[in-house]
Amino acid sequence: QLVQTVPDGMVCFFTSYRYMEQIIEKWYETGVIARVLKHKLVFLETKDVVATTYALNLYRQACDSGQGAVFLSVARGKVAEGIDFDRHYGRCVVLFGVPFQYSLSRELRARLEFLKEHYGIKEAEFLNFDAMRQASQCLGRVIRSKRDYGVMVFADQRYARLDKRSKIPDWIQNFLEPGHIVMASDVAVAAARTFLLEMSQPYEEPVGSTASVLTPEALRALQLREGKAAAEAAAPAAPPPEKRPRLGDGGEGGGGGGGGGGGGF
Repeated sequence: QLVQTVPDGMVCFFTSYRYMEQIIEKWYETGVIARVLKHKLVFLETKDVVATTYALNLYRQACDSGQGAVFLSVARGKVAEGIDFDRHYGRCVVLFGVPFQYSLSRELRARLEFLKEHYGIKEAEFLNFDAMRQASQCLGRVIRSKRDYGVMVFADQRYARLDKRSKIPDWIQNFLEPGHIVMASDVAVAAARTFLLEMSQPYEEPVGSTASVLTPEALRALQLREGKAAAEAAAPAAPPPEKRPRLGDGGEGGGGGGGGGGGGF
């Protein structure tokens, strides 16, 4: 349903190669892959760097041609670490599972013991933080500039827990509405369709000093105005005019006083 709704490119991240293979095998048995191929091509990341690079090039060609494609990848892999899916290459990203580290690794066990002994950081707290950091990195592959937009799907109920949701970056939480925390599949697809339809409408970008993105000409004009205002503020103020003495002040004032007295007499 998401493949039918999302235009252009769509990226899916799994927690491991083994988990991705199991899911793809199940999708083949249930006919999900056949239904997806009716709308988009499917590419996947492998442990072979050359094959993955070739698959990425074909994925971009499919998106450029207007057909669209789905790229299946692995969290903590090459694609999740450094490949951007900006613009039409990534209008939707789906994260299947929580990308925890392999907890039986000797290196990880030593790190956890060090953090607990020297800093009092609990094992579960560090593992949750590290998993959510990696999840945020995967989701951020589709938002690479101010003009990018896309749908982010946390395809695991564990993300609704407070210990997971509180570690999602603010730039994602600001757009996470309360009604979108726990959703059924059909409701999520309907929400994605509404969002993508709204974002596909023509948009007139504001110009001027109030615009979020300035054109080069507007930026130079704004810099000139700010520079002129700063120069005027830094310029020394003109001294006040000298005060002229009044007639009754000083020596001349004495003579004037005498004259006044004579007139009175």
